[in-house]
Amino acid sequence: MSIDRRYGFIRAAAVTSANHPDGRTLRQVIDRQNTGSEVWADSAYRSQSNEAWLADRMLTSRIHGRKPKGKPMPIATARANAAKSAIRAKVEHVFAHQKNRFGLFIRTIGIARAEAKLTLASLTYNFDRLILHERCVARA
Repeated sequence: MSIDRRYGFIRAAAVTSANHPDGRTLRQVIDRQNTGSEVWADSAYRSQSNEAWLADRMLTSRIHGRKPKGKPMPIATARANAAKSAIRAKVEHVFAHQKNRFGLFIRTIGIARAEAKLTLASLTYNFDRLILHERCVARA
């Protein structure tokens, strides 16, 4: 999902089946029209191929680090992840809003229906954000 950081509008989203690994969809989710050069994502998107792909396109990876198997997470990685989470929280708030306000729980037969349901929820969310911003402008 691509979120406008200034106003919080959803600009793009990708829908995949639940059994599809997140890391494979990174290239589909990157918005070519976005002028930002940073990519924020959780650790599911971290892989050597994704990091190389981002570097080839001169994009800065802000993807969360993973905890080593069988070992505690290094303090530096934990701190870096915490700093990245402050930015990623904007996207997570959108998911929470859709889930709580709209009761969004997508369980459909067929990816097209799931995409339609998510698109309508995203559109409704953007309307809510537009109303919020219009009210703020009217008060000023």
